[in-house]
Amino acid sequence: MEPIIVIVIAVIVLILSIVIVPQQTMVIIERLGKYNRILGPGLNFKIPIVERVAGKESVRIRQLDVPVETKTQDNVFVNLGVSIQFLAISEKIFDAFYKLTDVNQQITSYVYDVVRAEVPKKKLDDLFESKDEIAQTIKTDLSGSMDDFGYSIVNSLITDIDPAPNVKEAMNQINATARLRVAAQNEAEADKIRQVKNAEADAEAKKLQGEGVAQQRAAIIEGFKSSIDDLKKVTGSDVKTQDVMNMVMMVQYFDALRDIGTTGQNNAVLIPYGAGGSNEILQQMTQAMVASDKIKGKP
Repeated sequence: MEPIIVIVIAVIVLILSIVIVPQQTMVIIERLGKYNRILGPGLNFKIPIVERVAGKESVRIRQLDVPVETKTQDNVFVNLGVSIQFLAISEKIFDAFYKLTDVNQQITSYVYDVVRAEVPKKKLDDLFESKDEIAQTIKTDLSGSMDDFGYSIVNSLITDIDPAPNVKEAMNQINATARLRVAAQNEAEADKIRQVKNAEADAEAKKLQGEGVAQQRAAIIEGFKSSIDDLKKVTGSDVKTQDVMNMVMMVQYFDALRDIGTTGQNNAVLIPYGAGGSNEILQQMTQAMVASDKIKGKP
């Protein structure tokens, strides 16, 4: 029986001696209540009864989310969401395990202190643009403090900036008004461009129309000239230039009447169109031309 008892006791002692440490974890061993050593990942051994596992410390990255309420320079209360990513330094597991009772509470206190010191320096509009700057300040201050406790600050992020509901509503109204103003300005600019383009097109059309009319009249006069030359050859009489102008004006007059008759929509005011009326118009135009020639000193 004694060998069996010895074997059983040996097995029990062996089992009590084995310490299996998971990956990314450090185990603190105390001997008779005093720190002795740190065990790394894998299979390890300790002295039963004399030594015990005091605790474990993970060296994986952990994240702590800290909500902070504070006030900006322009007296707007905001809720900030701050995320801190940190880990225990392998070479400082002793400090990480023994120096702090609650690492999360310690980090939270530092975050409160930094955020409530930095945010009141900035206005609400500037706060959104400066969140990376504030996050970097948090990381710098935390790194200097937590390193003494065996922790490294990997990163800090401002994940949310949430003003009071009435402030958010006012900001949305301001943004909506600004967008409407920009849209109105763009619409006015587009309308201005359309009007300018339409005016340019109308001017170009009138220019081309005027050139066409001038060419038409030149062709008519050239035709009359040929006809008059032929008439001179046949009759041997002298036809005056004034007679040619009278004929051109009469032709233009009747062309205008024709255009008025063929146009569906017009605002034209008709004047006497009989022979007598035409003669009166012709006389008036002739008198005007004669008066103009006298003023200019033409014979």
